[in-house]
Amino acid sequence: MKPTTCSLLIPILLLLMSPGRTEQSLDSIVDERIKEALQGLDCNPHAPASISCTSVTNSGKLSSCPAGTSVTGCACGYGCGSWDIRRETTCHCQCSVVDWTTARCCRLV
Repeated sequence: MKPTTCSLLIPILLLLMSPGRTEQSLDSIVDERIKEALQGLDCNPHAPASISCTSVTNSGKLSSCPAGTSVTGCACGYGCGSWDIRRETTCHCQCSVVDWTTARCCRLV
């Protein structure tokens, strides 16, 4: 009986899937890369960071966030689920009829 290509690939796949011994874990490599990227920035990766959010609601199709905050989500009246974010600070509801728009605005503190 001739072995099929699939049966020949199974041992190779098992070898590739088995965890090998590495000097560093994936988590430690990612942490190291993040620290390298943050060097030279005015940012301390060990300082506790928190996020501050508020909602801004306006009538119509547009709602903008205050200075220093960015849109993280939008909600639209009349069950409209189609929206986009403009210039990182404004929610725009895309439905033809919308009575209100809410922007969820957040910033790191």
